Amino acid sequence: MSDRSFGKESTAEAVAEGIDLEGKRALVTGASGGLGAETARVLALRGAAVTLTAREIEKGEAVAAEIRSASGNDAIDVMSVELSDPASVRAFAADYLARHSALQLLVNNAGVMGCPLGRTAEGYELQLATNHLGHFLLTCLLVPALRAGAPARVVNVSSRGHRFSPVVFDDLHFERRDYDKWVSYGQSKTANVLFSVALDARLAGLGIRAFALHPGAIMTELGRHLSAEDIAELQARAPGGKGMEWKTVPCGAATTVWAATAPELEGRGGLYLEDCGVAGPRISEEAETGYEAYALDADAAERLWRVSEDLVHERFDWSHS
Repeated sequence: MSDRSFGKESTAEAVAEGIDLEGKRALVTGASGGLGAETARVLALRGAAVTLTAREIEKGEAVAAEIRSASGNDAIDVMSVELSDPASVRAFAADYLARHSALQLLVNNAGVMGCPLGRTAEGYELQLATNHLGHFLLTCLLVPALRAGAPARVVNVSSRGHRFSPVVFDDLHFERRDYDKWVSYGQSKTANVLFSVALDARLAGLGIRAFALHPGAIMTELGRHLSAEDIAELQARAPGGKGMEWKTVPCGAATTVWAATAPELEGRGGLYLEDCGVAGPRISEEAETGYEAYALDADAAERLWRVSEDLVHERFDWSHS
């Protein structure tokens, strides 16, 4: 595989070609359509046993049936979880661990984008609660299975939209500042990257590596809240005034699949990926690629970890176990 070379036009199937996932188990959140469904399909095609999560079990089961048919792989199951509800996440994790003792590939793909101001029962802002806190709690609760399955990878689907905002620790939930759905989305996507940094620092020694990535701009159900005006605003916010370059779903899922399976990433972690490669820092306001320095800041990652533990009312420490 030494001649493997991929880019923004690569598809998920192409980056997984020749990779054997027989005997490995994957969990993909938000897999009832779009990028999650395509990610699950390609992992199944390569032989992995895959669990799909979906808000609506019926939708998830329909996708699972299509994947079984297309891949010839019957080891596909569907479970339901509501990431904005900590009780649902805890129940899901307990159920998952009761069914599956080991996990090699955890793909935190589910999310919401650009939605109106919403709050959870705890009063947490909905985009941060769904995109970050739900996956933070889920991942930490599943560490026993990841340890049993090591070497394992955690893949957090972030976005180039992380450049819309750092994590604003002084007002995470828009209690004192005016709510801006794109600032909120950007904060949650920066949190995805910082979570990957802090998680990798804690788990690398246990054979579990974490990555964050930008999949590209893709029209999926993630944008179900968006109006034509929202799309126009996103286009206007694109760097360099060039507008957004859209990807197909197979191309959009490619970086996720690459993060989960690429042999080139063995022994590495805490990285931000885009276009099936390791991204560098964004070098100017006009630059279309790269990460903002605040998204990979180790101190901010540690601060977010502590704040996230406080918000889910639990401490996670694997250093002595």
